[in-house]
Amino acid sequence: MADKRKTSSNINGDAASASSSSMVKRARQDEDGARTMQLAISSANDGTSKGLIRSVKRTSSLSSPIVSLTGAHTSEILDVKFSPDGQMIAAASSDRTISIWQTFGENRNIGILSGHAKAVTAITWSPSAPHTQPKLFSSSADGTLIVWDVLAGAKLRRLRGHKGIINCIACAPGGREILASGGDDGKLMLWDPNERDVLDVIDVTYPVTAVCFSDDGGQIYVGGLDNEIHVYDLMRKEIMFSMKGHTDTITSLALSPSGSNLLSTAMDNTVCIWDVQPFAPEPLPGQSKNVRLYRTLQGATTSGYENLLIKSAWSKDGRRVATGGTDRTCTIWNVDNSNILYKLPGHRGTCTAVALHPQEPIIVSASVDATMFLGEIEP
Repeated sequence: MADKRKTSSNINGDAASASSSSMVKRARQDEDGARTMQLAISSANDGTSKGLIRSVKRTSSLSSPIVSLTGAHTSEILDVKFSPDGQMIAAASSDRTISIWQTFGENRNIGILSGHAKAVTAITWSPSAPHTQPKLFSSSADGTLIVWDVLAGAKLRRLRGHKGIINCIACAPGGREILASGGDDGKLMLWDPNERDVLDVIDVTYPVTAVCFSDDGGQIYVGGLDNEIHVYDLMRKEIMFSMKGHTDTITSLALSPSGSNLLSTAMDNTVCIWDVQPFAPEPLPGQSKNVRLYRTLQGATTSGYENLLIKSAWSKDGRRVATGGTDRTCTIWNVDNSNILYKLPGHRGTCTAVALHPQEPIIVSASVDATMFLGEIEP
C-alpha cells in the first residue's frame, strides 16, 4: 500500500475559536464498566467566565464520540465501506483513488490505492477473504473493475468488459466469490474475480445504477433509470418479479442481515424497504399496489441537481437503516416504526454514502466535501 498517510481530527478534542466554547475531554470508567466521556465546557463570549461539566455515555470503542477523517482526497467521496471485521474503512473518490483508514485507535489513513484512470464510483469488500489478507473490489468511470490486495496496496487484476461508466458493484455472499457490476452501457456483468474474462452478461437495456445479491446468491436485484427494482434469476437470466414504488432513478440497494428485506433509495426523496422472501405475496390481477412494499421512509432529501447515486446501509441487527442526503445530512430510521432516530449534520456538501459498523454502534458518512465523519450512536 502506498505510504501516503493523512491525519484524523478528534472533533471533541479540538479547541474551538476564541469567540465560542472550548472543550476538554476526559474519559473515565463507571462502576458498571461503561465508558463515559466528561466534557469540561467553558464560555467567555461576553467577557464573563462560565463553566460546566457534562458527561456523555460512550457506546463504542472509538477513541472519541466523533472523528473527522480528512486530507486523503482532493475531490468528492462517492462510496464508503467498513471491512467485514470492522477494523478498516475504505473510501472511493472521484479523484481516482481509494483511501484506507483505521477504524479504531488513532484513525490513521494507512494508505492510498491508485490505479483507476477516472472516478472510483463504488467499492465492496470481499466477504470471504481472510482478515489477514483483505481484498477490495472497485468500479470506475473508466469502465473497469479492479481487484485489490489491500495490505500490499497492489492490483491483483483488472477486469474489462463494460463500455463506459460502471456505476455499481456487488459481491455474492458466501460460497463461490462472484462479482456483479452495472453500468451506463445497460449491461449487468458477472465476474469471477480470480479470472479476467466476464462469466455472463445480462442485457438490461438501460443504465444500471444499483445491484445487490440475494442471501443465497441465486438472484440479483437490479435498479436503474426505469425507477423499478427487477429481480433476476441468475440461472435462467430472466426477471422473476419486479417491485414498483419509486418515481425516479434507483441510487442504492442493500439487503438486510436476515436476507428477508431489501433497502432501496431513489432520487424521489424516498427510501423503501421491500419484502423479498421467496413466498411473499404477489399483486392480484389489476391490483396496482406492490404488496411487497413493507415500509416507505420519509425525511431524507435524495434528489438534487448533482444527480449523485446516494448510498444507504443497514445496521448489523437489521433494526435501523441509514442514508445520505443532498441536504448535507445523514438520516437514520427505526425500521419497526419508520421514525427518524437521527438527523446528523456536519458536512459542507451532499452526504453521498453511509456505512454502519458490522459489530459496534458506529456510523461513517462520506461527502462531496471530500471528508468523512466517523461517530458512535446509541446501541
